[in-house]
Amino acid sequence: MVEGSGPERHRYSRLFVVLLTVAILAAIAGLWWSYHLTGRLTHAEAELAQAQQQNQKLASALNDTNARLKVTNRQGQSMSARQKQLAKRARDLLKREQAATRPPNQQQSTPAPDASSATPPGTSGTLPAPNAALAQLQRIKGDAGVTSLIATNQRELDILKQADGRDYYEFTLQKGKKQPVSTVALELKKTDAKEGRYTLLVFVDGNTLEKKDRDLNQPVQFYTGKENTLYEVVVNAISKDQVTGYLATPKAAPAPANTP
Repeated sequence: MVEGSGPERHRYSRLFVVLLTVAILAAIAGLWWSYHLTGRLTHAEAELAQAQQQNQKLASALNDTNARLKVTNRQGQSMSARQKQLAKRARDLLKREQAATRPPNQQQSTPAPDASSATPPGTSGTLPAPNAALAQLQRIKGDAGVTSLIATNQRELDILKQADGRDYYEFTLQKGKKQPVSTVALELKKTDAKEGRYTLLVFVDGNTLEKKDRDLNQPVQFYTGKENTLYEVVVNAISKDQVTGYLATPKAAPAPANTP
């Protein structure tokens, strides 16, 4: 029995060594897999953190873009409104030029009420047919709703003085200085030479009227006196802190109740 036990023990020893070797290799493989998996997890976590940072940058950039788009839209709307205003003014100027260059017979076919024969609301008046010289002048609707012949330069003003039937008082106003003109007083409050606009104070019948943002050659109209007589101011030239123009009044216009 002793002799037969040697080979058997040897066989068991080899089996033990094999199993031990397999166990060691399995342990080594497990350790390697754990290390490899840990590395992949660490790399995945780093990529996730980087992706989150990139998303945050993209979100911030998107917010900035949205804010810029809002500002651009507001600016676009403002420019659009400004462009509409400029287009309207260009159309008005074109109409005036067309009216000034229209043949006399066409202008006489559609006569408009003249300020020299205008009367307060509720009464009626007639306008005599304009002569050839007056037919060349522009007819522009004033801020009180009365369409009037106006002069844009000294030659046209001379035509009005000779044939229109009104009295004309030329003036040059300095900003901030009250100046008597005929039976009223005028004071230039503000000018915008680039836009061709001005703001005027009219002192009449003890009252102060503000004519704000009026255009070049636009009749600025107001009523005065017990007879409610129509006066109108027309400015032909605008510069920095100064305007030049004239005041038109009907012939033999009654004096205002309270002369400034």
